[in-house]
Parts: sequence; C-alpha cells; structure tokens
Amino acid sequence: MIISTQTLTIADLLKGDIKLASPPIVYLALQKVIENPTKTAKDAALVIESDAALALRLLKIVNSAFYGFPAQISAISTAITLIGVRELQSLVLATVVIERFSDLPGQLFSVHDFWAKNLRCALIARELDLQMGKNFSDTAFLCGLVHDIGQLVLYRRIPILAREVDLLVQSQSAGEVDQAGIEQQVIGFDHYALGAELCRLWKLPPVVVESIRLHRYPDHVGSHAQIATLIRLADHFSRVDNHYDAFEGNGFELSPEQISLVMDKTHDEFEDIFKLFFPSL
Repeated sequence: MIISTQTLTIADLLKGDIKLASPPIVYLALQKVIENPTKTAKDAALVIESDAALALRLLKIVNSAFYGFPAQISAISTAITLIGVRELQSLVLATVVIERFSDLPGQLFSVHDFWAKNLRCALIARELDLQMGKNFSDTAFLCGLVHDIGQLVLYRRIPILAREVDLLVQSQSAGEVDQAGIEQQVIGFDHYALGAELCRLWKLPPVVVESIRLHRYPDHVGSHAQIATLIRLADHFSRVDNHYDAFEGNGFELSPEQISLVMDKTHDEFEDIFKLFFPSL
C-alpha cells in the first residue's frame, strides 16, 4: 500500500497492516473472563496457557526480580492468585506488543534502544506509583511501556519521514527537544496521537489510551490527568542524561531522596528484566 505524504492521516497508517489492525487476541480473551462474574482464576489461566510460549515467558517474569517472590511459581493459576489477573493481563499485553514490534525494516532505527528506554520508563512508572499509594498498580507499568508506541508505527509505515524527524531531533541543541512538535511539522500529527489511536483500535482500556494521548498536555486537569502526569515524569527520568535531583514541579511532591530510591531500585532491576521481556534483542 502506497501512502501519499500530501494527505497523510493517522487512519492511513493503521490500515493495511495485519499486525497493526489486529487486536491482541489473548488480552481480549482475558478481558472477557475478567468481566464475566461466573469465571474464575482457573478460566483465566486456561486462556493464557492456550499460548504455551506466552505462558512460559510470563512465568519467567513472575519468578524474576520484577516481583521478588521467595518461592518458585510453576503455574499460571498461582501467579494470578499472587499478583492478580488484571496485572497479569497487563503483562500479557506487554509481551504481545513487544513481539509485534521486535523488528523493523532497514537499519534506520534501533529497536533495542527504543525498548530499553521504554522499559526504564515502565519500571520507573511502576515504582513511582508504589511510592504514591498504588493508584495504578495494574496499569502503570503497561502505560509506561507503550507510551511511545506510535514511534514504532511511524518507522514501520513511513520510515523515511520518521528518519527525517530523527535527524531534526538530533540537530537540536542540548536539553529536552519537542520531538512531537517536530513530528507535527514533518508528518502532520505526532506519535502520541498515533499511539493513542492504535490502542483505541485494539480496544485497550481508556487509562492506557488517555495516558498516551495526554502526554503532551501537562496542563490537563480532567479525567486521566494523574496517570498522564505519572508517565510524563517517568519518561523524564528514563532519559539517562536527565538530572532527577533538579527536577521540580512534578505534581507529586516527591522528595529528591524518594526519587533517588526509585532510580536506584529500577537501575538494579533493569538488566535482568530486559532479558526476560526482550529475549531476542
């Protein structure tokens, strides 16, 4: 399918590609189980176990430092009992998304670097949420992991324009660059709007869709503002050259000491967990 850059729209990029157009089947099947009051954890486990490779990877993650359980967990049903079906559902989606975007055509973009940065963001978001009372315990990690997913769609569908954006970003002076603004100038929309629409197309929860869509709008005070602010903060801290001790106005009243603890913990977790989520990278 040839896309004209003169009339390019988000809808153009999200059709004609099976990997993009198809919702994550196991995730949605789990959602049906969760929403059915007659279903049990055993039913949820059966859905996950229908994909043996997925079940094995989830067990490896659950048995890792990511959760730090003292005893080995050998069954998905046990994992559900310990961490909850909704959090396991988020892990299911994370693994499916990573698998779908584990490779991209050409050598213009480092998938390894992309996922490394976004895994850091996800780990930091999860830990920040723990510090602030676990308001988003089921979804903070997932929202952090997928908040830049629109960038992968750009590189998958319009790699030349995506590379042009990259070069313009790299040419900017030091400091945080308004990449989304450059994307709007070059493409006509930014990767947050694109990623939010992809997640809406996949029928993901509004908290995930809105955490992405609102990323560029720090002044938003309505519904989902808090999760958007949380992910925005985690994204800031996930950039290795940012100095978190000098960051102010994050809206969560976290002390530099608290933030330092978050950063130290996620730094220690990162290497082992990266290999579990991204075995092929």
